[in-house]
Amino acid sequence: MTINGNFPGETLHVHRGDTLIVHVVNRSPHNITIHWHGVNQPRYPWADGPEYITQCPIQPGGGKFSQKVIFTTEEGTLWWHAHSEWTRATVYGAIIVYPKKGHAYPFPKPHADLPIIFGEWWKQDIFELFDDFRRSGGDPLVSHAITINGQPGDRYNCSGQDMFKLAVDQGKTYLLRLINAAMQDILFFSIAGHQLTVVGTDGTYTKPFKSDYITISPGQTIDVLLRADHPIAASYYMAAKFYSSARAAVNLNTTTALLHYTTNNTTTTPTAAAANFSAVSLSATADTNASVAFTARFRSLADKKHPVDVPQKADTNLYFTLSMNAVPCPAGATCAGPNGARLAASVNNVSLVLPTSMDVLGAYYRGIGGVYGDDFPSNPPVSFDFTNLTIPAVYRTPATGNQVRMLEYNSSVELVFQGTNLLGGVDHPMHLHGTNFYVVGWGFGNFDRAKDANKTYNLVDPPFQNTIAVPRNGWVAVRFKATNPGVWFMHCHLERHASWGMGMTFIVKNGKGPNDKMLPPPSDMPPC
Repeated sequence: MTINGNFPGETLHVHRGDTLIVHVVNRSPHNITIHWHGVNQPRYPWADGPEYITQCPIQPGGGKFSQKVIFTTEEGTLWWHAHSEWTRATVYGAIIVYPKKGHAYPFPKPHADLPIIFGEWWKQDIFELFDDFRRSGGDPLVSHAITINGQPGDRYNCSGQDMFKLAVDQGKTYLLRLINAAMQDILFFSIAGHQLTVVGTDGTYTKPFKSDYITISPGQTIDVLLRADHPIAASYYMAAKFYSSARAAVNLNTTTALLHYTTNNTTTTPTAAAANFSAVSLSATADTNASVAFTARFRSLADKKHPVDVPQKADTNLYFTLSMNAVPCPAGATCAGPNGARLAASVNNVSLVLPTSMDVLGAYYRGIGGVYGDDFPSNPPVSFDFTNLTIPAVYRTPATGNQVRMLEYNSSVELVFQGTNLLGGVDHPMHLHGTNFYVVGWGFGNFDRAKDANKTYNLVDPPFQNTIAVPRNGWVAVRFKATNPGVWFMHCHLERHASWGMGMTFIVKNGKGPNDKMLPPPSDMPPC
């Protein structure tokens, strides 16, 4: 499935504060929804996109939906993608949000900028792959290739001639807008012989820092400056590989692209033979220290033009465990999960089961009962040593349901994500729709409020993100103000985990003022 026949799809160019109307027409034989990842959509969740959370899918065979995409404070790199089953494997593209006209970047203007989008490719129909995965109850088939801007590169047997190539002029600086659209794992990325300067993430600017490599989670965007200051006679590999702390089956391949220099406005002929792959600085597949060390370096600019508004105290405290689970195989069936069970996933031991007859937003707005419950637990229902190497099997089976957590308008929320070692534990890139959050702390082991919150929190210049990787058997604390009334999904951005049920929904209640209430729906919402 593609958008207008393109893979990746079109890049959308906007300025801070713009509003877009995107007309989506579904000519495929499958359901589809489109999500504007990182766009907060103030008071207007109707066009946010997650299937059966904020809308029913756009129907096959010509269904239409004109989606209003409202940009406010976002500036930098975001992206759009499908948000129904596994259609986002090929339906995605970049969103570049420039500063308001007449305003400047917080760094010298680059000579040019372009998106670098990482994806995954299977030599199998993605809908058949999804059906096989759901039917088996086990892990999905590992992808056959990683892609850079749609191309796998020359480390695979049949794609060397089609690898992505980036031409640069010596002495100039380029803004690379990195987007991880991969389905299943975090990525390491590096350019041979070149340091990169990180200047932003998730549509916000950060304090600049230099690095030889990048760690980027599925769903995350990172803006980096590349200084083209090397000899023009050579080509240089750009490369990416998966990071996986625990997954037994993972794509161990490396995707490549080429960086090459121009001479007197004439591009040198780029060849992989002229590039030195060993010069690429990529960490080992399971190098957790490299992954978290990079992520821990992010800091907000926190200056006069880019202030931060970190809640210094929280009036709503939430503690969410993120777990891999197993449920019994149905009678008469054969399941490929552990000990013949089916794999599942949960937040606070609740494995999400989406409705199929009406979306949560529509039910909430119209006061229709029976679609969702409003008692999602604020804390784990059972407390135990979540990161112990040996956890009793009795804790593996989750409850199922579609529960939401209500939030009062303008409340200050602290949410601690706690990874667990159930079924071995893995990293979880968690994404929240409808608002960014400040990442105020992180660590390994079980979260201890007295020790961790009082001694390690950064309440001065924490990064402002919409996606954060919770490390294996670790925790991450985030804070945000609930000032965007509506229905907002939160989920793991590893697609297999989301499909197994690692997600939940927040409903932010209307405030008292006329500008503190959710806007009414458009007239062309897809029917349920």
